[in-house]
Amino acid sequence: MIDKKILVTGGGGFLGSHLCERLLNEGHEVICLDNFFTGTKQNILGLMSNPRFELLRHDVTVPLYIEVDQIYNLACPASPIHYQHDPVQTTKTCVHGAINMLGLAKRTGAKILQAST
Repeated sequence: MIDKKILVTGGGGFLGSHLCERLLNEGHEVICLDNFFTGTKQNILGLMSNPRFELLRHDVTVPLYIEVDQIYNLACPASPIHYQHDPVQTTKTCVHGAINMLGLAKRTGAKILQAST
């Protein structure tokens, strides 16, 4: 298997942090992207010392220009409490975030998994 550079948006969330850990254990380089609106640094503290792990505090509603081989887009507040707190930002994250990640995938030729709600 060829090691890949993989972007995980929403990497500070419950699912994203576990995915980051799994990908690192498989030998990949992982870029965890999160704005920590609902995710937490506590979820990824154990990964921070891994030299193949990088944290980017960034909002997916803003375009991102990096080179990656794969993208897992998990970025989206995923509970009714968070939807109700800021429904406009939730919608922007889901729609603009998906558009931005699809654009990044197109520019880099990366495979993308669109899994956000």
